[in-house]
Amino acid sequence: MKDDQTIHNWLSQGTALFVARRYEKAVARFDKILLNNPTHAEAWSKRGYCLNEIGMYSEAMESFNRAIQYQPKEALHWQGQGITLAKLERYDEAIKSFERAVRLNPSDIKAWYNKGYANMRVFRHREAIACFDRVVELRPENYRAWYNRGVSQASLRRYEDALSSLDTAIAIKRSCHYAWSHRGVVLNKLGRYEEAVQSFDQSLALKEDNPEAWYGKACCYSLQRDLRQSLRSLHRALVLSPHLYRVMALGDNSFDDIRQSEGFRNLVGVTP
Repeated sequence: MKDDQTIHNWLSQGTALFVARRYEKAVARFDKILLNNPTHAEAWSKRGYCLNEIGMYSEAMESFNRAIQYQPKEALHWQGQGITLAKLERYDEAIKSFERAVRLNPSDIKAWYNKGYANMRVFRHREAIACFDRVVELRPENYRAWYNRGVSQASLRRYEDALSSLDTAIAIKRSCHYAWSHRGVVLNKLGRYEEAVQSFDQSLALKEDNPEAWYGKACCYSLQRDLRQSLRSLHRALVLSPHLYRVMALGDNSFDDIRQSEGFRNLVGVTP
């Protein structure tokens, strides 16, 4: 059995290695601790976070389960378990873990954010918005929370609210290309096509190989019956992500006015 100072040194080394993204070496340090003290909850938890980073989710789950077994009132253990469950796409279970985390630590911004994101993944947008509200209450400059809040609001067809959230995200971080892109989607839904195109252009200025923005422009131009510009933008989207945007275009009523054109049919591969 090693003395407490040795255990403390291994814990500090493992934590430093985790910060340096040397995850396998960090796990080795935590394993040393657990070999000497199998009930060391913090070592189990930090081991779980490392294993998450290298995609070893089953092993990470076991680590977090053990951490919770030995220290059930520590929010970080529950959050780690929730992250692992979300990685495994077990979102309902993940939400329960994040709920335990925020009950234990109501000011845990990451747990609120992760709970919101997990709710988004199962289309519980009202619950997601409530979580993101809490995040921006605790940290108003969290542009990702404002962005996801806007996405959830748009999913509920609360387009004016969504636009306000996305504008806030962009005001905080003007280089957030995906916020500009989704802002274009919302403006399109509001029938503000010229502004939508400008928003997509801002997104593309930041990230030219962004198929979502090219597709959004194609929708806007189609709704304005600008066949040439619509097909040009749709072509760029299909070059970048052919399968997804072909399927989307085939079922998107934004293209109803140009669907029967030869150019559209050739582009998406529809035979007469």
